[in-house]
Amino acid sequence: MTQSADRPFGVTDSVRRGRPRRDDSGILVPRRCTLDGFTAEVKHTEGLYLRDLDPITTLRVQTLNTLYEITVPRPPRAVVLVRGGRFFPELTEASFGGSSFGGSCLKLAWFGVGLHMEFHYSGGWIITSRVRSIDVLDAASLPGPF
Repeated sequence: MTQSADRPFGVTDSVRRGRPRRDDSGILVPRRCTLDGFTAEVKHTEGLYLRDLDPITTLRVQTLNTLYEITVPRPPRAVVLVRGGRFFPELTEASFGGSSFGGSCLKLAWFGVGLHMEFHYSGGWIITSRVRSIDVLDAASLPGPF
């Protein structure tokens, strides 16, 4: 592929128009798996940044398969307490990486509807099924006192 003066090296017209492109092996790559496509799609997703939460905020996140309860003790730190599903049957400390479409592009520290959450804990990496909804729980509904 050659570089032209009106577009950066490696950007094809098909990528610019939003169509899938073929990689060097001839395999069709979905637009959201390219950096430009990922950025464009994530820009339109509902969600929230970990850094915008108050300390000790608890989220209830429903994915396609599991209901997760996620407590963020000290934003903007990525350390969270998570419970839900077969990997987190008990409240477990984990590092929240962010959200992705299941590929290599990750929106850091972002809980996004329609994306997969990524956690790292002592048992390894967990990538959830797609997020269906995110609810911020009222502090009055939490066990306490804190």
